[in-house]
Amino acid sequence: MSFFTTIRAELHVHTCLSPCAEVEMIPPLIVREAVERGIHLIAITDHNTTANIGGVIEAARGSGLTVLPGIEIQTREEVHSLCLFDTLEQAEAFDAWLRAGMAPFKNRPEYFGEQFVVDSTGDFIRREEQLLLMSVEHSLNDAFAAVEALGGLLIPAHVNRTAFGLLPVLGMLPPEPRFEAVEISRHLSPEKAVQQYPQLAKMPLLQGGDAHRLDELLGVNKFTIAEPNIAEIRLALAQREGRGFRLSPRT
Repeated sequence: MSFFTTIRAELHVHTCLSPCAEVEMIPPLIVREAVERGIHLIAITDHNTTANIGGVIEAARGSGLTVLPGIEIQTREEVHSLCLFDTLEQAEAFDAWLRAGMAPFKNRPEYFGEQFVVDSTGDFIRREEQLLLMSVEHSLNDAFAAVEALGGLLIPAHVNRTAFGLLPVLGMLPPEPRFEAVEISRHLSPEKAVQQYPQLAKMPLLQGGDAHRLDELLGVNKFTIAEPNIAEIRLALAQREGRGFRLSPRT
């Protein structure tokens, strides 16, 4: 018999490696903030890279916080999607695949922001020289297939946003691939999202903090699951086999 528990999750978290994130987004502070807010599960989803995930996983050891490895990919359609995995090895394999489709442009910190790789304590290791805020050559369909092949889960990010949101960019929710959920931004209620985009009415709607600062860790996604992993999240989104998903009211 499976025993279920309801956990709070924030599946869209950036570290100081994302040039648009604040320098405060280092592993120990992310973990401390999540724990203090009663969040049980986070996904680290830096732009087009996995280099800081290991540090956050290490910082979370013994804290009770589960850290899923992830990436926020920007596909050639200029659409952002969250690519979530169970293991760092899966995420790094996806990282290698997407980097094969990245043009070799150097970051300009004075324009885009710094891209810091840090260790589990937040100490500086190096600057990432490759520009991360860019579209890769791979399509959304290509990314979906690559994530699925690795056992991961792809969720279009902040689909309502004018910049990089699937619905404003493509003008529709495409029939293929069939997404198991989409994420709306923290600035839009589920009710208003469905009113604005009726095609979302039958879709599970996650809400992401898209945390670039510590105070943006929301944790409003509530999963009733047996274990904090991708298979269980899939069952919860589908409301299957006793699992469940809902959004908790913002406080």
